[in-house]
Amino acid sequence: MDFNGMKKASKRDFIIQKDDIQFISDFGELDPWTAWAYKPRTISLLLFGSCVIIWSSGAFDPESMTSNALVTSVKRGVCAMIAVFLAYSLLQAPPTVLTRPHPAIWRLVHGMAVVYLVALTFLLFQNRDDARRFMKFLHPDLGIELPERSYGTDCRIYVPDNPKSRFNNVYETLFDEFVLAHIFGWWGKAIMIRNQSLLWVLSIGFELMELTFRHMLPNFNECWWDSIILDILACNWFGIWAGMHTVRYFDGRTYEWVGINRQPNIIGKVKRTLEQFTPAHWDKDEWHPMLGPLRFVQVLSLCVVFMTVELNTFFLKFCLWIPPRNPLVVYRLILWWLIAIPTIREYNNYLQDRKPVKKVGVFCWLSLAICILELLICIKFGHGLFPQPMPPWLIIFWSSVGFALLIFLLFWTCQIHKSMQRKKQ
Repeated sequence: MDFNGMKKASKRDFIIQKDDIQFISDFGELDPWTAWAYKPRTISLLLFGSCVIIWSSGAFDPESMTSNALVTSVKRGVCAMIAVFLAYSLLQAPPTVLTRPHPAIWRLVHGMAVVYLVALTFLLFQNRDDARRFMKFLHPDLGIELPERSYGTDCRIYVPDNPKSRFNNVYETLFDEFVLAHIFGWWGKAIMIRNQSLLWVLSIGFELMELTFRHMLPNFNECWWDSIILDILACNWFGIWAGMHTVRYFDGRTYEWVGINRQPNIIGKVKRTLEQFTPAHWDKDEWHPMLGPLRFVQVLSLCVVFMTVELNTFFLKFCLWIPPRNPLVVYRLILWWLIAIPTIREYNNYLQDRKPVKKVGVFCWLSLAICILELLICIKFGHGLFPQPMPPWLIIFWSSVGFALLIFLLFWTCQIHKSMQRKKQ
């Protein structure tokens, strides 16, 4: 990189914050075109935010707010409370492992994760009926019991007596809203995890989760060709294939960043501006699940958390009466996607760290806490909603899998211990 621009900088320019250090390492110079975006303006934004609060709250004109209904005032107060916390997070939250397109964006994501965590905590302390009524405050279409929807009622591929189409069952499944969600979801997971073997473990593992809980949720009651052919071999495969191609593209790039002011023309400046939304560098995630029993359990724990978050999506919709096309479902998935990006980076750094005393990153902690709270909400609000017991063969199957896994880990640990004893001798 060219650091000639740094030689011309004054002494005051080097008294910068940690975020600006990443700014210098990305551009190789103090770029005057974008330096303003990396200078702290906390006092200015504090004064601006105070003016907004004064105007929206009616602090200097309380009589103008007395005519508002109580519910409206509470809603506005809660929204203002969340906005103030997000503004604080944007300016003062701790830095993360990610800096593109700007460190402040990931500080904002950190604040959004904390807000979601606190909201889940509040929801957990309600009963099921009150929680469903509370969801109506978030969206007016909620609070209504959902009709049951099953994909495995008629598993015939060829339906000669259907008036619409003889392949109507396949047609309706192909044009379901979950098809695109499958493809884009696995594309995003491939970009985050960057390991094809783990992706296929997650893909097959979630289909096993659907098979396990199909007696509880109608959505999981799928035909064999829907689960195996359309999900695993079509949608999931295409998403993983596209994601791994994206990973190889970024992995093969040469990351030599030049400031916007040094671009020769306007097209180059626009291109460099858009490239700010791409990674500053590309890390190779080396998971190595077969490195040892501990690493195997650590990587397996990542897969378990991933599948739990996905299962929570369906159980939360069922327990809180949220239809699949409701915007809240999309908002939650987007938030989880934003949280998962730094979480995977932090967790991989944690596994690769060779220090004897290690600490997981803040996003790892938040992700696990949110996952646990979502799971507790599903357990509490799902009490009494699933009268059908788990089939005995499923209990035997998962018990056998758990027992076999325990024996495998114990045998592996003993083999490593014996090998270490031989080396000492």
